[in-house]
Amino acid sequence: MAKIELLGAVRERVLATLRQDIIAGRLRPGDRLVERELAERFGVSRVPVREAIRALVAEGFVLFETPRRTVVRRLTPTDVKELFELREALEVYAAGLAASRATEEALAELRELLQGAARVTEAGDAETITDINTRFHDRILAMAGNSLLISVMEPVDGRLRWLTRQNEEWPQLLIEHRELYEAIASGDPDRARARALSHVQANYRSTVRHLFGETGEAHLP
Repeated sequence: MAKIELLGAVRERVLATLRQDIIAGRLRPGDRLVERELAERFGVSRVPVREAIRALVAEGFVLFETPRRTVVRRLTPTDVKELFELREALEVYAAGLAASRATEEALAELRELLQGAARVTEAGDAETITDINTRFHDRILAMAGNSLLISVMEPVDGRLRWLTRQNEEWPQLLIEHRELYEAIASGDPDRARARALSHVQANYRSTVRHLFGETGEAHLP
């Protein structure tokens, strides 16, 4: 007998796949999401597709241009600036906490992620690079040992991954992550916060250049 997939599970499967398609660039800004076509693609009814699209709207990935037209959102300079302002506020704070609370086991996990990042950077595997870099930052948040901090980041985590994917200066990202690791491993919260701030601001400038072609220096306040 064929296994029956519950509606909630179907919705989550569709949602997760579409979200990853957007983050990885398989669905690009301006691309239309058509319920009928997506239902056929996933072999499901329109109901879980409709619910998944609504969730993507709430997460900031897509928008309703009209009641009958849903498209992948185009990130604006304001969107990018606001997300990076949030990153600066939370990730810099988290880096300081991580430096003061890091265990050898947690540091070993960061080193392992950096080794994986080096391999996929050399291979130019964009999707896996994004995944590993996201896990690197997630691990630092976990090391900070503040559950409220994690819960604040969770609603925008997907959009932050989307932004990370826009920055294709991968060798430079690897260098910055190695420097951030060294700062956290030093046990010096001030050094870790300074390195995290430098990393977020450099990532912001790279993302702005990639998305909007700005040649001048973009700065967070």
